[in-house]
Order: sequence, then structure tokens, then C-alpha cells
Amino acid sequence: MSLQCGIVGLPNVGKSTLFNALSSAKAEAANFPFCTIEPNVGVVTVPDSRLKKLEELVNPQKVIPTTIEFVDIAGLVKGASKGEGLGNKFLANIREVDAIIHVIRCFVDDNVVHVAGSVDPVFDKEVIDTELQLKDLESVEKKITRLEKIAKSGDAVARKQLATLQTYKSHLEDNKNARSIEVPKEDKEAVADLFLLTAKPVIYVANVDEASTISGNKYVEALKEAVKQEESEVLLISAAIESQIAELDLEERGLFLEEYGLQESGLDRLIRASYRLLSLITYFTAGEKEVRAWTIVDGWKAPKAAGVIHTDFEKGFIKAEVIKLNDYQQYKSEVAVKEAGKMAIEGKEYTVKDGDVMHFRFNV
Repeated sequence: MSLQCGIVGLPNVGKSTLFNALSSAKAEAANFPFCTIEPNVGVVTVPDSRLKKLEELVNPQKVIPTTIEFVDIAGLVKGASKGEGLGNKFLANIREVDAIIHVIRCFVDDNVVHVAGSVDPVFDKEVIDTELQLKDLESVEKKITRLEKIAKSGDAVARKQLATLQTYKSHLEDNKNARSIEVPKEDKEAVADLFLLTAKPVIYVANVDEASTISGNKYVEALKEAVKQEESEVLLISAAIESQIAELDLEERGLFLEEYGLQESGLDRLIRASYRLLSLITYFTAGEKEVRAWTIVDGWKAPKAAGVIHTDFEKGFIKAEVIKLNDYQQYKSEVAVKEAGKMAIEGKEYTVKDGDVMHFRFNV
């Protein structure tokens, strides 16, 4: 499965600088709004030390890690929901991503223009929240209008959906995001076809100056206070530092991070946060031809997990051979693991665990 995270924010908050550092793609970074007009997509390898361990054990012809896509989306301004700036393009692009990475400026630099005239992370957040809420409200109201006639005719399903839509309408009118609404899971079907923007999970990235990468600053604290009710993660990342890291080789990166007192890059932290946000895990396949990582949703059964390799694997699923990585490391080979009785044969009801090494048996 392909995971896609959209990087959003007001113009000149550091979105494109961060994107350039995170991916092999190079978006144009300039000190004026809308320098990113079409969404730039960067495919980034997901770092996973377990792949190296499997490579040493199996000695395959190739190793294929899983990937994550970052999409740099045009900066949004007040009035975007009505088409201001590049609002329509922004809103269309953001509908397509799985999660939102909201970059918020938490640094002062007189050489970088701020569209609102001063650094205010809470204001920045509220501008984008409001525009997305207004667009969602528009979508909900249109569907309410369509359903009202049907509900008046006595259609029970329409009446039930209409009640749910009215709940969403009130929530959005109170300047609240759809992701925070509490309705039964089955009632969410009423808005499933609307692909609400504020229903998407979000990570806030506080783009800080180099001196604030570990402890933060007053702007970061204000942002954390503003989002504490959302239970959303706030990551401190310096786009400037990430830009420097991107230019270094692996050995130099470690030394560079040490100088700043960092244990890992912002990219690594952002990827792990994205996986947590979307409840994703990784399982592996290992053979002489290749060792490969596969991304799935936590809680998936074996047949569905097999389906990310090929739909035939899911349709014709028979059984799954499962080895725990620790057992693989202890016994050094698949044969030795089998002889030790540590290979499990699992059926359709097996829930795949993070780090499982799997081989699927299936009928074509």
C-alpha cells in the first residue's frame, strides 16, 4: 500500500524547504507565496534497521524497503475556501492524501516574509483550520439539501443520514474539525462520500530555528497549548538543519546529528510519527532473490496482508508461514528455525504482527 502525506501550511513557513530536505525531489523554494504550484511528490525510503538484520541472515540478491510519499502542496491563504490565492488547487490536492503534515513557522527571521506580518503559530493554524472547515461545511450543506427531499418522503436511511449530517454541520459551525466529532462508526457512512478535509489525521511540525531544535521556544509552547485538546503530535524540526543533513553521506550525518544533540533526523521522526498516526506496521518477506518490507494497517488478518503483495495472494490464501525476527536471528536460518519448531503455520484468522517474517501459501 502506498502511504501519502500532504505537507501543508501558509506560504513561507518552510514547507518546500522541508520537502526538499525530506525527499529526492527538488521543489522550488523561494521567498514569495505560491512558488509550489503543482504538488511535488517525493518518494522516501522508510528507514528500518530490521532490514539490515535480515539481509545479513539471508544474503539476498536485493533488499527493497517500503516507502512513503510526501506531497508538497501550494501554500494556503485566508479565503482559500472561496478560491482566494491558489485555494481551489490546494483543497483539491489535499483531498487525495492519507494524512496531513501541517508545517507551522516557529522561528523569527527578518529576511523571510510572513504573510500575516508577524510570527504567530496559533493564528497560522487557525487560518488553515478555518478554511478547511468552511470547505467541509459547504460539502455537508450541499448533501443536506440533496437529502432533505428524500427524508420528507419517509425514507428511513435518508432521515438517519440527515440527522448525522446536521451533527457535523453544527460541529463545523463551532469551528471544530470533523476528526474530533464523536459519532458511532456506522453513522460516519453519511459523510464517507464527502472525503472531509478536517477528518484527515494531522501531525503538526513546528519549524524552528537551529537553537530551538531540542527544547523549543515560546512559539512552540503556544502551538502545543493550542492543539492539546486534539491529541495531535507536535514535532520540532528545523528545516534548515534537515537541508544540511540531506547533503551529507550516512557517516557524516551521524556526526552532524551528534553536534546538535539529536539522536535521529527529523525525517526519521516524521516517518515514525506518520506510521503511528495511521496505525501502520511492517512485515517482511525474505528469500534468496529479495528481502522486502511491506506496509499494512495494524490489525489486518493474514489474507489481507498478503494482498498488498498481489491480489491473487489474498484471493487464493491457504496458509502463512510466520517466523519472529528474534527467532530468525537466534537460529540463523529458515531451516534451523523450522527444526527448532519456531515456525508457525497460521490460517485466515491470524492477525499479522509488526516485524513478522512471512511466506504465503496460496492457490492461483
